[in-house]
Amino acid sequence: MKILVTGTEGYIGSRLAPLLLARGHDVVGLDTGLYRDGCLYLDSLGTPVGVRTAFKDLRAVTPEDFAGLDAVIHLAELSNDPLGQNRPELTFQINHQGSVRIAQMARKAGVRRFVYASSCSVYGLGSGEILDETAPTNPQTAYGHCKVMVERDVMPMADENFSVVFLRNATAYGPSPRMRFDIVLNDLCALAWTRRKIAMVSDGSPWRPIVHIEDICEAMRCAVEAPADAVNGQIFNVGRTDQNFRIREIAQIVADAFPGCEVSSGPPSGDTRSYRVGFDKIATRLPGYEARWTAQRGAAELRALFERIEFSTETHEFRAFTRLKQLKYLQRTGQIDDDLHWKPR
Repeated sequence: MKILVTGTEGYIGSRLAPLLLARGHDVVGLDTGLYRDGCLYLDSLGTPVGVRTAFKDLRAVTPEDFAGLDAVIHLAELSNDPLGQNRPELTFQINHQGSVRIAQMARKAGVRRFVYASSCSVYGLGSGEILDETAPTNPQTAYGHCKVMVERDVMPMADENFSVVFLRNATAYGPSPRMRFDIVLNDLCALAWTRRKIAMVSDGSPWRPIVHIEDICEAMRCAVEAPADAVNGQIFNVGRTDQNFRIREIAQIVADAFPGCEVSSGPPSGDTRSYRVGFDKIATRLPGYEARWTAQRGAAELRALFERIEFSTETHEFRAFTRLKQLKYLQRTGQIDDDLHWKPR
């Protein structure tokens, strides 16, 4: 298939595109290029030259951008809760309106498959029970609200000619050339390596499901390759049920993988996000899919990577590996405006 991946220069996209190329697909990319300053490592896991990427804001796409495509995998949005809360109105413009517009134009252009990267953050504040795809959503942030609204508005577009799949990813972790250290396990591993200490600012009691970046990429591959009637109009939580942890449990898993690392906790946090998620549906109903990674294995993988690349505190704190920090830098230096558009030179 000829597949457009939005966000090819992002954390997941830079790992997904090579996977799809290796499967024999013709992959093209779309990305704003906001995070090109950051590259944690260079090897075969990075986006290869074979992926032709158009550097373009998703708010500026036109129907011509979808001509001749068989499928779209849509990743490109403002990518986490702190970033979304920084400018909620801009988050809604990009993540909700922009994503719905992409689906509309893809459908109008005759694209037959649309895979959307949603998030388990739609569950927001759970009851403590394991939540499956039929559970009520309860988002606590602009980021989570936008995911719910995109699902709501794109789902009715599904028909026999336009297969739509929603993948509610658990919180990601694992290495990527376009690394992120603003997600929990990655950041804790970086702290464990550089400081030999994890000092949590809260008591670490909230629940999170976590999932390795490779397991997310495999879910997207399976969703785009599966028979349409097996996935059309479906929502899948992406992860493994045994990979739900309290934040303090993740911290201890990381400390165990980094000998000599100490863990300390703080007072209860005002953060209301806490949810446990079930993943039985994707394990049984997405053809060819199996989530293979555990947090323990992922922490060990990052430790080995940090050792190989001589990872340092300076690299951990580099602005491009924290999304909000990078955008504030680009604004402060006059490269993008307040609405995240590139300024003319």
